[in-house]
Amino acid sequence: MALLRILALLLALTVSELHCLPWFINVSESQGPGTILQSFSFNCTSHMPTLQLVHVQPPTTFFNPPSLTRWQGIYVGMVTLSSSARLDALSVNHYKLQLRFTCGNHVMEGPLSVDVRRDPGHSACAGRFASPAGEIIQVLETVTPGARLYTLLLPGLEVQRAQINIISAQDPPYFPGPFSINGQGWLLVPSQGLKGQAEKVFQLQILVTFGQNRSCLGMLKVKVLPVPSSLISFLKQASNITILEDLPPGGKVVQVRARGFDVRYEILSPVPCPLFSIGRADGVIRTTAPLELAQAPGAAVTRLRVKAYERLRPWVSVELELTVNVRSVNRWPPRCLPAMLVTQIPETTPVGTVLNTFTCADPDSPGSILDYQLQFHSPPGSASLCLRDRVLEVNATLDCDARGACFQHAASILVLDGGQPLMTTEVPVLVMVTPVNEFSPACVPHKFRIREDAGPHTLLGSVVGMDKDYPHNNIEYYISGGPTIFSVDRLSGEVHLLGSLDYELQTLYRLNVLLIDHGQDQDPTHHRSGSCTITIEVEDVNDHAPECQPPFQELTIYALLGHSVEVTKVSCWVPQEPQRLAFSYSIVGGNSQSRFSLQGATLVYNNILLGPLWPEQFYTYELLIRVADAGPSIPHLSTTATVSVHLIPWSASTVATRTHRSTGCGPHFRCLQ
Repeated sequence: MALLRILALLLALTVSELHCLPWFINVSESQGPGTILQSFSFNCTSHMPTLQLVHVQPPTTFFNPPSLTRWQGIYVGMVTLSSSARLDALSVNHYKLQLRFTCGNHVMEGPLSVDVRRDPGHSACAGRFASPAGEIIQVLETVTPGARLYTLLLPGLEVQRAQINIISAQDPPYFPGPFSINGQGWLLVPSQGLKGQAEKVFQLQILVTFGQNRSCLGMLKVKVLPVPSSLISFLKQASNITILEDLPPGGKVVQVRARGFDVRYEILSPVPCPLFSIGRADGVIRTTAPLELAQAPGAAVTRLRVKAYERLRPWVSVELELTVNVRSVNRWPPRCLPAMLVTQIPETTPVGTVLNTFTCADPDSPGSILDYQLQFHSPPGSASLCLRDRVLEVNATLDCDARGACFQHAASILVLDGGQPLMTTEVPVLVMVTPVNEFSPACVPHKFRIREDAGPHTLLGSVVGMDKDYPHNNIEYYISGGPTIFSVDRLSGEVHLLGSLDYELQTLYRLNVLLIDHGQDQDPTHHRSGSCTITIEVEDVNDHAPECQPPFQELTIYALLGHSVEVTKVSCWVPQEPQRLAFSYSIVGGNSQSRFSLQGATLVYNNILLGPLWPEQFYTYELLIRVADAGPSIPHLSTTATVSVHLIPWSASTVATRTHRSTGCGPHFRCLQ
């Protein structure tokens, strides 16, 4: 209920929202621990908010971490003074607190400026020192002259250069000599000592002055104790003790013993003693915290000052100094970042490329030097990688263009510390070398020949591509543009005829064959290409027979004995191939008595034979003349022309008579002498 009343009161006050940062507040130096400096409220519905004190400038422990309380759906935060707060405007009059508010992923920061205001009525003296009874100090009469008895602790004592004076009377016979106190607040034993002053109590009134018009009074009482009549002493004890750092909290370090009546023990220094404690009755020194040298290197050596005293007479005491040495225990292997390395690199990675730098530390001995060793598993003895100190580098050229050359490098980095026993850590390493498509495919220009009468799907030959990337010659073939009468097999590179050819229309084709590689790079979409030109020559095939015009001739000639007569000239050609001009001619029928012969394409009647074979009357010859192409093309096609010759024999007188009427041997022939 008290908390609710406080929260209600805070909410009734002026509340600052976070968006109003920064805040400026004033606080009197007279304010003590627990004082609320600032309160505020905010909403955070879907997350658990946090409010942090990030840092304080100048650094101090005067401020508590902000508190956070939820009340009626609203979060209320407060900043208060800590139990160690001793505000002094003359020492520090301004503090800057950096606050951080977090609500889920939303983070805001802002400063809280605290100005410390002077309070003229505020007394810096506090505690029993400022009480009417004063602070009581007990000391043996055998104390060393000039020794420090007491230290006055007041805020800002050194910073403000305060003046400290003993203002009470210190005249004999009550005082052996004057006590003194310096500017640091140290109360010193009189130079004559306190011998013979046992059972006396000296009251010292102290005036502390802070500048002008600001001072306070306090009281110190020094009670002198007599030297005990009975002696107390420690038994023989080793002054140096060595223990292992793995001794758990509560573990026994050593036991000290002293002669005396109802002896008690305590540790005089260090105070406080965070690592060790002593049994008040048994004198057993035990550990009170882990002695991990990695986390607390200062625990390696601790010097203890132990006091033994009688319970009923505490001034009867004796002191012993011990040195506790903590020896490290090698319990933990080195810890490395990264703890495992799995990476992939292209085969074109240059020599000397850094793959990773390993950061290892020995938890047992931070900062110690570690030994790194590289061990290969597969392939064994590989020289592709090397370890220089803590840096893993590429040591040799990587190549995936041979069978089995592109592989995974499995290795381990063995990290050894120098402790006893030797501890090791193994960092697995897997480096995968990935192929890179470095080379473009290529092929050599080639020439194919094909007959013009070749049918569809005829194989002309193969385009042979070459690619040095592995797997070698992993190429696809395509025809880039060009005629569609040819095709190339995508995988084999075989060139096939798809349609029909005609030598008379086109005798030469050029194909641009495009080569594209695949499956040779880590990126399946990365391809390289090349091309070459394929020349295809069409071989002429004689597929048209000659034609003669006219195909049939009927002629009449007059034969004169002893003369040869040119009958006619056979005119033939190939209409589809007008360039074809070479033909062969032969009489294959009707040439009885072998009266006719051919001189090239010219038909000649030979009338040089004498004797009874000379015809005396009209005679008709039906001649069949075979005309065949005579060029290099095969097969040789032919046709037959028919020439019908009517032969009329002439006498010499007729010739003489006709010669006078005609300029030749007749209207359809001429005479050959």
